[in-house]
Amino acid sequence: MAKKTFLITGVSSGLGRALAEEALRAGHRVAGTVREEAAPAAFERLQPGESFGFRLDVSDEKAVAEVVARVEAEVGPIDVLVNNAGYGHEGTVEESPMEELLRQFDVNVFGAVAVIKAALPAMRQRRRGHIVNITSMGGLMTFPGIAYYHGSKFALEGISGALGKEVKPFGIAVTAVEPGMFRTDWAGRSLVRSARRIADYDAVFDPIRAARAARSGRQPGDPAKAARAILQLVEAPNPPAHLLLGPDALKLVREGLAAFAEEISAWEAVSASTDFDPPAA
Repeated sequence: MAKKTFLITGVSSGLGRALAEEALRAGHRVAGTVREEAAPAAFERLQPGESFGFRLDVSDEKAVAEVVARVEAEVGPIDVLVNNAGYGHEGTVEESPMEELLRQFDVNVFGAVAVIKAALPAMRQRRRGHIVNITSMGGLMTFPGIAYYHGSKFALEGISGALGKEVKPFGIAVTAVEPGMFRTDWAGRSLVRSARRIADYDAVFDPIRAARAARSGRQPGDPAKAARAILQLVEAPNPPAHLLLGPDALKLVREGLAAFAEEISAWEAVSASTDFDPPAA
């Protein structure tokens, strides 16, 4: 396995931390971003000389450009960019303030794109690289009560797909990785919850909120195994545009796609009825 330089955003905990540790264990060099002031030094202690910590809020576009430039200059040419930084939001659309939607997109979408735009010119010049965007099974199917999160992940899925087609001629791969439920802080301290205030939503939403809270810390997915799967992806000669992670993601996304296909078929006649009619002879 050839040694690569990784830039991974959000390595303080969860999947980002697991991936950084597995990449270091596999002999790679890792630049990781964190938000806490003391966290870069702690990350660098993981493997001195091979792990490099940088403080970064990905929603700060100017800081993103500065950090990416530092990584290229101080650590080395970025071979693999992993956009992992992000968080979840829980709340019905009607009850959730607009500012929470804006913040969700600032981090999960605009932050990821800012990092891509900062790293891409050098990758393009070198005619190689791999961009891995950590989206979610929630970027391909939906549950009630996390619409803002779904919106951000659907957006990143679309950007990933189009970007992959744009940069493929330059030898750059783009993969959207769609995890299911993994044992991270996503449903715990990393989840922003909007306050409840409309009783009409109690029956549909309260049981979902309670089940998600109860499942936090007991999710079936192992972050270390997800990290090893991503390393396998990065080493593949022809990496896929999408990689689902977890049996739950496979099941739920397949069910969602099957339901979508059935709906397309049921409404096919209407869908096909909208062209201009040919002029009369």
